[in-house]
Amino acid sequence: MEVSLSQSTTTSPSAGVGFAVRVKNVSMDFGTGAPAVDGVSFDLEPGKFLTILGPSGSGKTTLLRMIAGFQKPTRGEITIGGKPVDAAPPHRRSIGMVFQRLALFPHMTAAENVAFPLKMRRFDPASVPARVKAFLDLVRLGGYGERRINELSGGQQQRVAIARALVFEPELLLLDEPLAALDRKLREEMQLEFRRIQHELGVTTINVTHDQREALVVSDDIIVMDGGRIQQHAKPVTMYREPGNPFVAGFLGVSSFVEGHAVPGGLSIGGRTLGGLPVGEITEGEPVRGAIRAEQIRIGPIDAPLADCDTRIAGVVRDVIFEGDRLLYVVRGEIGESVEFQIYHHDPAAFSLFEAGRPVAIGWRRNDLKIFRSASPTGRISGKPK
Repeated sequence: MEVSLSQSTTTSPSAGVGFAVRVKNVSMDFGTGAPAVDGVSFDLEPGKFLTILGPSGSGKTTLLRMIAGFQKPTRGEITIGGKPVDAAPPHRRSIGMVFQRLALFPHMTAAENVAFPLKMRRFDPASVPARVKAFLDLVRLGGYGERRINELSGGQQQRVAIARALVFEPELLLLDEPLAALDRKLREEMQLEFRRIQHELGVTTINVTHDQREALVVSDDIIVMDGGRIQQHAKPVTMYREPGNPFVAGFLGVSSFVEGHAVPGGLSIGGRTLGGLPVGEITEGEPVRGAIRAEQIRIGPIDAPLADCDTRIAGVVRDVIFEGDRLLYVVRGEIGESVEFQIYHHDPAAFSLFEAGRPVAIGWRRNDLKIFRSASPTGRISGKPK
């Protein structure tokens, strides 16, 4: 018996209702003061990969547990495939899950672990072996089915967990930091595997992580959360290049911040005007906060021109950090009360160009310095992903 792994089998249950997942004004209050999740709303289209990104305590895991139906929201509603998540008991919901703790059965083989949800859902016993083989092949574990869990590496165990979550072809796949326990190299390899498998199957996926690279690599859309609220919901490139507020700018990637007052064309600090691009409505003279990515700042000798830079300031190298494929310079800008800038330098031929204590010039293009209102709340950012 052959098992088809076509995209149509996984996306069709939700395709007829417009959205695979709808979360409407959902809150969770544990009675500890501030709600763990506060008024969260979003829609997820069938076949899309959404990552919910945020620091510890941001509410992302609580939100995922409510989507899974493990916790009932204090307010709001969640629908999957057009039906309330609690319309069916947990074992009858068309949801596959992979957790940080994989919860594989150590006394079973890899194939028996993958077959377990099929038996629980009363699949035809005659169809189970072929289906298990197909999904072990999908995760590149063909030939490993008879091995017990303790005979597999961490990455192989992760693949077994993925196959087990997908083998019954769920409407929705939920991932709760499943790669957090892996070492960096293996984690990055598995991120690419998640992307490949999700693209091959087309299964609607929600992933929760605090890993910024993972979110950028695997996702169609990203939601950044903090304080139980959505800070921004956007596509990865938009999220990175156009952060919606200072929290997103600081959490995703490496940014430097400058405090000042709004002036035409930028912000004023220490009698200097630094060119920048306002984000949102900003009134001249009000306190503002500028953010710029480490890779967007140019660095050069103190008397050298900096090509294409609208803004140029003098500075002194305070520290040089070797990161393998690049250097991270920490430069004290000689403006106001001295502001520290973090700057990536990718030229391996010039890795020892600027040592600590050396005067340098740094600069940037006006549109790269994003200027936000200092007093703006880090609350909801309106708008759909662009």
